[in-house]
Amino acid sequence: MVIRHVAVLGAGVMGAQIAAHFANAGVPALLLDVTPDAARDGLTRARSLRPDPFFTPDTWKLISTGGFDELARIKDCDWILEAIVEQLDIKRSLLAQVDAARRPGSIVSSNTSGIPIAALAEGRSDDFRRHWLGTHFFNPPRYLHLLELIPTAETLKEVVDAVTNFADHHLGKGVVIAKDSPNFIGNHLALYGVVHILEQVESGAFTIEEVDAMTGPALGRPKSATFRTLDLAGIDILAHVVHNLNLTLPAFVEKMVERKMVGEKAGQGFYKRVKKPDGDSEILTLDPATLEYRPRKPAKLGSLEAAAAIGDLRERVRALYNGKDRVGEFLRATLKPTLDYTEKVTPQIAYSADDVDRVMRWGFGWELGPFEVKEAIDGRVREVPPAAPDLQLLKSAKERSRVVKKNAGASLVDLGDGVLCVEFHSKMNAIGGDTIQMLHAGLKEASANFAALVVGNEGEHFSAGANIMLLLLEAQEENWDEVDLMVRAFQNATMSLRYADVPVIVAPAGLALGGGCEITMHGDRVQAAAESYIGLVEAGVGLIPAGGGTKEMVARAAESMPPGSTDFLPPIQRAFEAIGFAKVSASAPDAQRIGYLRSVDAMTMNRERLIADAKAKALQRVAEGYQPPAPRTAIPVGGDAVLAPLKLGIHLAWRAGRVSDHDALIGRRLATIMAGGTLPHPSTVTEQQLLDLEREAFLSLVAERKTQERIQHTLKTGKPLRN
Repeated sequence: MVIRHVAVLGAGVMGAQIAAHFANAGVPALLLDVTPDAARDGLTRARSLRPDPFFTPDTWKLISTGGFDELARIKDCDWILEAIVEQLDIKRSLLAQVDAARRPGSIVSSNTSGIPIAALAEGRSDDFRRHWLGTHFFNPPRYLHLLELIPTAETLKEVVDAVTNFADHHLGKGVVIAKDSPNFIGNHLALYGVVHILEQVESGAFTIEEVDAMTGPALGRPKSATFRTLDLAGIDILAHVVHNLNLTLPAFVEKMVERKMVGEKAGQGFYKRVKKPDGDSEILTLDPATLEYRPRKPAKLGSLEAAAAIGDLRERVRALYNGKDRVGEFLRATLKPTLDYTEKVTPQIAYSADDVDRVMRWGFGWELGPFEVKEAIDGRVREVPPAAPDLQLLKSAKERSRVVKKNAGASLVDLGDGVLCVEFHSKMNAIGGDTIQMLHAGLKEASANFAALVVGNEGEHFSAGANIMLLLLEAQEENWDEVDLMVRAFQNATMSLRYADVPVIVAPAGLALGGGCEITMHGDRVQAAAESYIGLVEAGVGLIPAGGGTKEMVARAAESMPPGSTDFLPPIQRAFEAIGFAKVSASAPDAQRIGYLRSVDAMTMNRERLIADAKAKALQRVAEGYQPPAPRTAIPVGGDAVLAPLKLGIHLAWRAGRVSDHDALIGRRLATIMAGGTLPHPSTVTEQQLLDLEREAFLSLVAERKTQERIQHTLKTGKPLRN
């Protein structure tokens, strides 16, 4: 079964976002609703959502819209997905029309979050029922890894296999097969736990702020914790799921639903954002006793602060749970019954404890699933294995003791079949001396004993960039020779990657910023996770990219010019703006649009397959007869034909107050490099000349007081300083 075209029925929040994610995968999607206007409006709303459901600003163009009176159009679709209102009779009525209009053999599914899948298909044709199943996406569909698949007793195995394979490889989903039980796995267990938490709040034992402090990162869960998550999901949805489980909500929550205080979409829920008289916004917290809003109160729970120093999550959970204070009291009152219930109900809702843990990890962003938490509390370690042998390849290789070499910042890992991997593992995978040393060691080892090299890791982020703390310390001590050596060493490392004897495949995921972006840009090929946020962000801390990033953007701009063209400015202007505005891509395709990735670079939708795909790409390059590229000794540059208009633009922006004096200085330094230096006419330069210009500009800027202030501010606050 091949899935080339899909239809999504229902252009609400979920339906439109599911259609968006099919479009992200390059699959044309037909989005239908009650009327054509409703479908168009749903698509328009999706385009304005944050976080953005689309990979690039143009991805939405793969979606066409229409009304349910155009259901005949679904005959051209291989998968028809229903995502309308959660009412059995309305869904059944629409599915009857789908049955009449669809092509035999096409897959039909429902995104229901809890209505029995078998009940929805009652009365449908035999072919419909054989190609029917539940496909429960989690919100937001682009960002949450989980897809619960719920086949019925009549669903053909090849249908389950086709959807599983497509969702895994094309949509990037972690697929878990769930039983056709109320609310399936994720919502069933999550909301059971939430009911116990709500009871604690209703009793007055704990405030909303205290609960969110205890149920977020302290337990290895998202910052949105409990109540911010409920506001985002919708408190009306919470009520629907809880009622479906025959559980009882506290009276104050029922009143919230009655008063339409249902969360983010209503502008008020457990939290409410208001504007103060001075124009600033303020977040207020609900008082459950009065249903009025009050100023937020900081949670004062001493053991949470003490536990933050415990790096190992399992040890931290155990310490908090067994604590003799209010945190321990809360966790024992809410976690214990939830974990006991999970153990009891798992055989009815899931096919294994591993699947339960995967659901809670992938669908709710937990670092530990419920069975892992239970083992941690008992002082044992339980690891959930990869769902398939080719997932988490790097982790599997390390477990088989295939680490070749290691230091504090990085390791060399044998991936098998003649492919070596350089894995970063410092904090945020910041690039420092250890990382650069291991890149060189990896190139030497690969050249001698392997066929190819992969640079990647299975951490949250590929690399947040260079270690700017070390840079700041050297600058404050005015150790300019040391700073110069640091820059030269990094340039040498990136150029060594580019001209290696073996193919180098760089596999970014998450953040690939600054130096992380420069390493990415110097691979023979890039195999990027779809959710890669790539950018040359040095301007934000008062610097310019000096690890070959500026050089590479100049060279790529020249390569993008039409044959015979002498108009350097348009491509250089785009590259200048990418660096000058510290643009970060919203995805891997967006990085191609900006210029950080090339058309020859590829994308992996499922992050857990990234290293395996990078390895496959490396072996493909070997089979193609890889040869190192010829050094670029004649890169076309525009000289003053580029420098003059760039400087004029900087001056006009400064005059208009859009950039500061220091921004203008950075812009002029950057413009000089991108023009190829202070050349009177268009000419050609070597890569080394551009690298030298990078290094000179970097050394000049890092000596500036305002640059050092920017670096210091960013290290302290995590935010850029405009000075």
